[in-house]
Amino acid sequence: MRLLLAAGLMLVLVLPAGAQQIISQVSREEVAITSSFTGETLTLFGSIEPEAGSTEAVSGPFHMIITVTGPLQNRVARRKTNEFGIWLNTAEVTFEAFPSFYQVLSDTHIDDITDKVTLAEREIPLENQARYSAKAGWWNSLVFGSELVRLMQQKGQFKLNEQAVVFRSDTFYFAQVSLPGDAPPGAYIAHSYLFKDKQLIAEKTDGFSVRKIGFERFLGQSARQFPLLYGLVCVVLALFVGWLGGVVFKR
Repeated sequence: MRLLLAAGLMLVLVLPAGAQQIISQVSREEVAITSSFTGETLTLFGSIEPEAGSTEAVSGPFHMIITVTGPLQNRVARRKTNEFGIWLNTAEVTFEAFPSFYQVLSDTHIDDITDKVTLAEREIPLENQARYSAKAGWWNSLVFGSELVRLMQQKGQFKLNEQAVVFRSDTFYFAQVSLPGDAPPGAYIAHSYLFKDKQLIAEKTDGFSVRKIGFERFLGQSARQFPLLYGLVCVVLALFVGWLGGVVFKR
Protein backbone atom coordinates (compact mmCIF):
# COMPACT_ATOMS: atom_id res chain seq x y z
CA MET A 1 0.00 0.00 0.00
CA ARG A 2 2.82 2.38 0.87
CA LEU A 3 4.51 1.59 -2.44
CA LEU A 4 1.32 2.49 -4.32
CA LEU A 5 1.00 5.77 -2.45
CA ALA A 6 4.65 6.61 -3.13
CA ALA A 7 4.25 5.81 -6.83
CA GLY A 8 1.14 7.98 -7.04
CA LEU A 9 2.92 10.86 -5.34
CA MET A 10 5.85 10.61 -7.77
CA LEU A 11 3.44 10.61 -10.72
CA VAL A 12 1.79 13.78 -9.46
CA LEU A 13 5.15 15.46 -9.07
CA VAL A 14 6.28 14.48 -12.58
CA LEU A 15 3.14 15.61 -14.41
CA PRO A 16 2.92 19.35 -15.08
CA ALA A 17 0.19 21.25 -13.32
CA GLY A 18 -2.64 22.27 -15.59
CA ALA A 19 -1.38 20.13 -18.50
CA GLN A 20 -1.90 21.54 -21.99
CA GLN A 21 -1.75 20.05 -25.45
CA ILE A 22 -0.95 21.46 -28.88
CA ILE A 23 -3.49 21.16 -31.70
CA SER A 24 -1.52 21.99 -34.87
CA GLN A 25 -1.58 21.63 -38.63
CA VAL A 26 0.49 22.40 -41.73
CA SER A 27 -1.13 24.42 -44.52
CA ARG A 28 -0.04 21.87 -47.13
CA GLU A 29 0.78 18.19 -46.75
CA GLU A 30 2.61 17.96 -50.06
CA VAL A 31 4.82 20.34 -52.05
CA ALA A 32 5.35 19.50 -55.73
CA ILE A 33 8.64 20.30 -57.46
CA THR A 34 8.26 21.13 -61.14
CA SER A 35 10.52 22.76 -63.71
CA SER A 36 9.25 26.20 -62.61
CA PHE A 37 9.63 25.58 -58.87
CA THR A 38 11.39 28.52 -57.17
CA GLY A 39 10.43 27.81 -53.58
CA GLU A 40 7.39 27.56 -51.36
CA THR A 41 6.16 29.11 -48.12
CA LEU A 42 4.17 26.90 -45.76
CA THR A 43 2.17 28.02 -42.74
CA LEU A 44 2.27 26.10 -39.47
CA PHE A 45 -0.61 27.03 -37.19
CA GLY A 46 -2.30 25.72 -34.09
CA SER A 47 -3.85 26.35 -30.72
CA ILE A 48 -3.12 25.45 -27.11
CA GLU A 49 -5.92 23.57 -25.36
CA PRO A 50 -6.40 21.65 -22.11
CA GLU A 51 -5.59 17.96 -22.21
CA ALA A 52 -8.50 15.56 -22.46
CA GLY A 53 -10.25 15.28 -19.12
CA SER A 54 -8.65 18.41 -17.69
CA THR A 55 -10.98 20.95 -16.10
CA GLU A 56 -8.40 23.72 -15.68
CA ALA A 57 -8.46 26.68 -18.05
CA VAL A 58 -5.48 27.34 -20.30
CA SER A 59 -3.48 30.32 -19.11
CA GLY A 60 -0.30 31.82 -20.53
CA PRO A 61 1.92 33.42 -21.38
CA PHE A 62 3.38 30.68 -23.56
CA HIS A 63 6.41 30.45 -25.80
CA MET A 64 6.83 28.24 -28.84
CA ILE A 65 9.81 26.73 -30.65
CA ILE A 66 9.22 24.86 -33.92
CA THR A 67 11.91 22.84 -35.69
CA VAL A 68 11.49 21.81 -39.32
CA THR A 69 13.77 18.94 -40.35
CA GLY A 70 14.26 17.71 -43.90
CA PRO A 71 15.41 14.27 -45.10
CA LEU A 72 18.38 12.86 -43.19
CA GLN A 73 21.56 11.83 -44.97
CA ASN A 74 25.21 11.02 -44.38
CA ARG A 75 27.21 14.17 -45.06
CA VAL A 76 31.01 14.35 -45.44
CA ALA A 77 32.84 17.52 -44.38
CA ARG A 78 36.32 17.88 -45.86
CA ARG A 79 39.24 20.18 -45.16
CA LYS A 80 41.36 21.44 -48.05
CA THR A 81 44.96 22.52 -47.56
CA ASN A 82 47.52 23.95 -49.95
CA GLU A 83 50.23 21.35 -50.53
CA PHE A 84 53.02 22.71 -52.73
CA GLY A 85 50.61 24.97 -54.61
CA ILE A 86 47.91 22.32 -55.03
CA TRP A 87 44.71 22.32 -52.98
CA LEU A 88 44.06 18.81 -51.66
CA ASN A 89 41.54 17.20 -49.32
CA THR A 90 43.68 16.30 -46.32
CA ALA A 91 41.04 15.44 -43.69
CA GLU A 92 37.37 14.57 -43.57
CA VAL A 93 34.61 13.71 -41.10
CA THR A 94 31.39 11.84 -41.89
CA PHE A 95 28.28 12.96 -40.02
CA GLU A 96 25.50 10.40 -39.99
CA ALA A 97 21.79 11.30 -39.95
CA PHE A 98 22.57 14.91 -40.86
CA PRO A 99 19.54 16.98 -41.96
CA SER A 100 19.54 18.17 -45.55
CA PHE A 101 17.27 21.02 -44.37
CA TYR A 102 16.76 22.46 -40.90
CA GLN A 103 15.03 25.56 -39.58
CA VAL A 104 14.32 26.72 -36.04
CA LEU A 105 11.34 29.06 -35.61
CA SER A 106 10.40 30.77 -32.35
CA ASP A 107 8.49 33.77 -30.99
CA THR A 108 11.54 35.24 -29.21
CA HIS A 109 15.18 34.42 -28.46
CA ILE A 110 15.38 30.71 -27.75
CA ASP A 111 17.81 31.33 -24.89
CA ASP A 112 15.07 33.39 -23.22
CA ILE A 113 12.49 30.64 -23.72
CA THR A 114 14.33 27.87 -21.86
CA ASP A 115 17.74 26.90 -20.56
CA LYS A 116 20.63 25.61 -22.66
CA VAL A 117 20.40 22.14 -21.13
CA THR A 118 16.83 21.65 -22.38
CA LEU A 119 17.77 23.01 -25.81
CA ALA A 120 20.71 20.63 -26.03
CA GLU A 121 18.69 17.62 -24.82
CA ARG A 122 16.11 18.23 -27.55
CA GLU A 123 18.89 18.95 -30.11
CA ILE A 124 17.19 22.21 -31.08
CA PRO A 125 20.17 24.53 -31.85
CA LEU A 126 21.60 24.48 -35.37
CA GLU A 127 25.03 23.36 -34.19
CA ASN A 128 23.53 20.27 -32.52
CA GLN A 129 22.62 18.77 -35.90
CA ALA A 130 26.25 17.76 -36.55
CA ARG A 131 26.32 14.88 -34.10
CA TYR A 132 29.44 13.46 -32.51
CA SER A 133 31.42 11.09 -34.74
CA ALA A 134 33.27 8.39 -32.80
CA LYS A 135 35.68 7.77 -35.67
CA ALA A 136 36.70 11.42 -35.88
CA GLY A 137 36.89 12.14 -32.17
CA TRP A 138 35.49 14.98 -30.10
CA TRP A 139 37.67 17.83 -31.42
CA ASN A 140 37.33 17.04 -35.14
CA SER A 141 33.59 16.51 -34.71
CA LEU A 142 33.29 19.96 -33.15
CA VAL A 143 35.47 21.80 -35.70
CA PHE A 144 34.17 20.09 -38.84
CA GLY A 145 30.59 20.14 -37.55
CA SER A 146 30.68 23.89 -36.94
CA GLU A 147 31.99 24.53 -40.45
CA LEU A 148 29.41 22.23 -42.00
CA VAL A 149 26.57 24.02 -40.22
CA ARG A 150 28.00 27.39 -41.30
CA LEU A 151 28.09 26.26 -44.94
CA MET A 152 24.51 25.00 -44.72
CA GLN A 153 23.47 28.41 -43.37
CA GLN A 154 25.19 30.15 -46.29
CA LYS A 155 23.29 27.93 -48.72
CA GLY A 156 20.00 28.79 -47.01
CA GLN A 157 19.30 25.19 -45.94
CA PHE A 158 19.84 25.95 -42.23
CA LYS A 159 18.18 28.95 -40.61
CA LEU A 160 17.31 30.35 -37.19
CA ASN A 161 14.36 32.76 -37.17
CA GLU A 162 13.49 33.96 -33.68
CA GLN A 163 10.58 36.11 -34.82
CA ALA A 164 8.81 33.56 -37.01
CA VAL A 165 6.19 32.36 -34.51
CA VAL A 166 3.40 34.88 -33.94
CA PHE A 167 0.77 34.57 -31.18
CA ARG A 168 -2.51 36.07 -32.31
CA SER A 169 -3.95 35.42 -28.86
CA ASP A 170 -2.80 33.71 -25.69
CA THR A 171 -3.58 30.32 -27.22
CA PHE A 172 -3.49 30.70 -31.03
CA TYR A 173 -0.24 30.93 -33.01
CA PHE A 174 1.11 30.57 -36.52
CA ALA A 175 4.51 30.50 -38.22
CA GLN A 176 5.79 30.41 -41.78
CA VAL A 177 8.62 28.27 -43.08
CA SER A 178 10.25 29.08 -46.43
CA LEU A 179 11.47 26.27 -48.64
CA PRO A 180 14.16 27.36 -51.14
CA GLY A 181 14.09 26.46 -54.82
CA ASP A 182 16.64 23.67 -54.22
CA ALA A 183 14.75 22.13 -51.30
CA PRO A 184 15.67 18.43 -51.17
CA PRO A 185 12.75 16.08 -51.87
CA GLY A 186 11.56 13.73 -49.17
CA ALA A 187 9.73 13.71 -45.85
CA TYR A 188 9.85 16.76 -43.58
CA ILE A 189 9.08 16.80 -39.85
CA ALA A 190 7.74 19.88 -38.04
CA HIS A 191 8.16 19.47 -34.28
CA SER A 192 6.49 22.00 -31.99
CA TYR A 193 7.67 22.61 -28.42
CA LEU A 194 5.45 24.54 -26.00
CA PHE A 195 7.08 26.29 -23.04
CA LYS A 196 5.76 28.08 -19.99
CA ASP A 197 7.97 29.63 -17.32
CA LYS A 198 10.96 28.13 -19.18
CA GLN A 199 9.56 24.61 -18.72
CA LEU A 200 8.65 22.30 -21.61
CA ILE A 201 4.98 21.41 -21.10
CA ALA A 202 3.85 19.94 -24.43
CA GLU A 203 5.12 18.68 -27.80
CA LYS A 204 3.51 17.94 -31.14
CA THR A 205 4.81 16.50 -34.41
CA ASP A 206 3.42 17.19 -37.89
CA GLY A 207 4.74 16.25 -41.28
CA PHE A 208 4.68 17.14 -44.95
CA SER A 209 6.48 15.94 -48.04
CA VAL A 210 8.37 17.52 -50.92
CA ARG A 211 8.46 15.49 -54.12
CA LYS A 212 9.25 15.84 -57.76
CA ILE A 213 6.51 15.37 -60.35
CA GLY A 214 6.41 15.13 -64.12
CA PHE A 215 9.64 15.01 -66.14
CA GLU A 216 11.80 15.94 -63.12
CA ARG A 217 10.49 12.89 -61.26
CA PHE A 218 11.22 10.68 -64.27
CA LEU A 219 14.82 11.94 -64.45
CA GLY A 220 15.36 11.44 -60.74
CA GLN A 221 14.02 7.88 -60.78
CA SER A 222 16.04 7.03 -63.88
CA ALA A 223 19.26 8.27 -62.29
CA ARG A 224 18.66 6.14 -59.20
CA GLN A 225 17.29 2.97 -60.79
CA PHE A 226 19.40 2.83 -63.99
CA PRO A 227 22.57 4.85 -63.27
CA LEU A 228 24.67 3.30 -66.07
CA LEU A 229 22.01 3.77 -68.74
CA TYR A 230 21.29 7.28 -67.46
CA GLY A 231 24.97 8.22 -67.71
CA LEU A 232 25.28 6.83 -71.24
CA VAL A 233 22.20 8.72 -72.40
CA CYS A 234 23.58 11.95 -70.91
CA VAL A 235 26.89 11.46 -72.73
CA VAL A 236 25.14 10.74 -76.03
CA LEU A 237 22.91 13.81 -75.64
CA ALA A 238 25.91 15.99 -74.82
CA LEU A 239 27.78 14.77 -77.92
CA PHE A 240 24.71 15.32 -80.08
CA VAL A 241 24.14 18.85 -78.77
CA GLY A 242 27.83 19.67 -79.31
CA TRP A 243 27.72 18.34 -82.87
CA LEU A 244 24.48 20.17 -83.62
CA GLY A 245 25.90 23.43 -82.25
CA GLY A 246 28.98 23.05 -84.45
CA VAL A 247 26.83 22.49 -87.53
CA VAL A 248 24.57 25.47 -86.80
CA PHE A 249 27.36 27.96 -86.07
CA LYS A 250 29.44 26.76 -89.02
CA ARG A 251 26.71 28.01 -91.27
